[in-house]
Amino acid sequence: MEIPVSGFVVHSDGSDPLHSHKLYITSWDGRPVHEHPFSGMTSFNNGHSHYYAGTTELAESGVQHVHQYYAVTSMNDGHTHIVRGTTGPAVSFPGGGHYHYFEGFTTVNGRFPHSHMYRGTTGNEIGS
Repeated sequence: MEIPVSGFVVHSDGSDPLHSHKLYITSWDGRPVHEHPFSGMTSFNNGHSHYYAGTTELAESGVQHVHQYYAVTSMNDGHTHIVRGTTGPAVSFPGGGHYHYFEGFTTVNGRFPHSHMYRGTTGNEIGS
């Protein structure tokens, strides 16, 4: 089964030995797609908190949808955590565009094993 995908490739300057270019997908199966930036700070547990930032996975534009997200937190107190999940449905901005709510608990880690709670809203959509 073939699915038509369109987009563009940006070549790097070659300074990163693991990636020589990035692929930006602008449509999947003829439909425009978009993503959202997200960032925040976890709850304060075991004497510290963590920062996280990322970009959601792509989703179809123009229909009700959710996004998957994934990020690794900042290193604090000698460890990191993983933030991952699925956003809530799209919430429209009055002037156009939309955002999503997200919340959850990080993975368990640390010399005294623990997790952190996080919640927030994504930024406005990026893409088509």
